[in-house]
Amino acid sequence: MRNLVIDIGNTRIKSALFDGLEMIEEQSLNYIDELLRYTDAWDFDHVIVSSVRWSSQELELMLPFGFLFLDQGTLLPVKNQYQTPHTLGLDRLAAAIGAYSKTGKGPVLSIDLGTCITYDFIDAYKAYLGGAISPGLQMRFRAMHEQTARLPLVDYDFEEVKPGLIGGNTLDGMKSGVYFGIKHEIEGIIKQYLGNHQDLKVFICGGDAKFFESLTKDHIFVIPNLVLHGLNRILIYNVNKN
Repeated sequence: MRNLVIDIGNTRIKSALFDGLEMIEEQSLNYIDELLRYTDAWDFDHVIVSSVRWSSQELELMLPFGFLFLDQGTLLPVKNQYQTPHTLGLDRLAAAIGAYSKTGKGPVLSIDLGTCITYDFIDAYKAYLGGAISPGLQMRFRAMHEQTARLPLVDYDFEEVKPGLIGGNTLDGMKSGVYFGIKHEIEGIIKQYLGNHQDLKVFICGGDAKFFESLTKDHIFVIPNLVLHGLNRILIYNVNKN
């Protein structure tokens, strides 16, 4: 079964071609026309689309193929026990299911490092329970700049040079505070989950995941495209149900 997975965000369109659970190819694009040029050369049987930018009706006019549109009514391979499912971001759910698909069982915790940092938990009984939300890396830098009179907006690239624990100037102090604040937040939350679930597996994803690959351990994995794996797993579940 070859599946096309499309995740349309506010600024980027991410797509991937899967053969069963194996990702064959992945693209990150800006425009729907670019997506159509790539998919025109791909051979696929089924399609799932998640979109925060366009509705299902709008996409039906743009895409020359049928698709499953991810919404609150889509069948899921886990039980959604979130107390307010209508307020739940579907990318959070897809990331958690992506983590679950990597192990085939719970408990799993997905940590998505994007605009916000989201923590999402599926227990040993295949129940999605929710998690936590905190400010992401860029949001923390912007908050310090916008909520103070003199702190600058930091331009960072933690992938090339990790900040030191002690910042010898204002810029380095801000970088240190944000980087180690996030690092120890993640480590602390994982430690608390492990206190309740000793066999927990943790998956870190999202655009800023690459900055925190040092957290990888025998029970912690960094998979930046975890949401795409989750969408593929949702698609497979729906195809098999039908």
